[in-house]
Amino acid sequence: MKYLILGLGNIGEEYENTRHNIGFKIIDKLTKDNSISISLDRHAYIGELKYKGRTLILAKPTTYMNLSGKALQYWMQREKIPIEHVLIIVDDIALPFGTVRMKAKGSDGGHNGLKHIQQTLGHSNYARLRFGIGNNYAKGRQIDYVLGEWGADEQKDLSTYIDKSIEGIFQFVSLGIDKAMTVTNQK
Repeated sequence: MKYLILGLGNIGEEYENTRHNIGFKIIDKLTKDNSISISLDRHAYIGELKYKGRTLILAKPTTYMNLSGKALQYWMQREKIPIEHVLIIVDDIALPFGTVRMKAKGSDGGHNGLKHIQQTLGHSNYARLRFGIGNNYAKGRQIDYVLGEWGADEQKDLSTYIDKSIEGIFQFVSLGIDKAMTVTNQK
């Protein structure tokens, strides 16, 4: 069985340590922890992880956030992965920093990456792992906050929350979305 784990973010050094790139950061930690190399392929950096008899295609789109659906659609078709085996990793300002939530479907919540995925698929029935980045910004400064780098106090706990997200990914591929939501969302 194949799964597509798509971590959303923007390519380029200027975005590397920003809150908006948490999807990339989680994929990077997953590949590093499992000694997996990722390489540039069509619309994404791609790596492959074997886990409990399953193949996880790990992807970091090179399409920039606003065109994330392009990479998703390409890799779903190329690897013949059904939407039920897709998990999108995304930053979420509606959740306090470090909160990790899994959802089976839902709105884009104003997130441009999810908005494009929904437009590309024609629906919003896909699993997502939402990583809370908080909303500690002044009125009208949302873009600066989301594209800003992690604060010193956030940096201290970031790796713990990234590890929790990785646990959620493994629960998704081994237990399915419903059980993974129960386990991930209660912690």
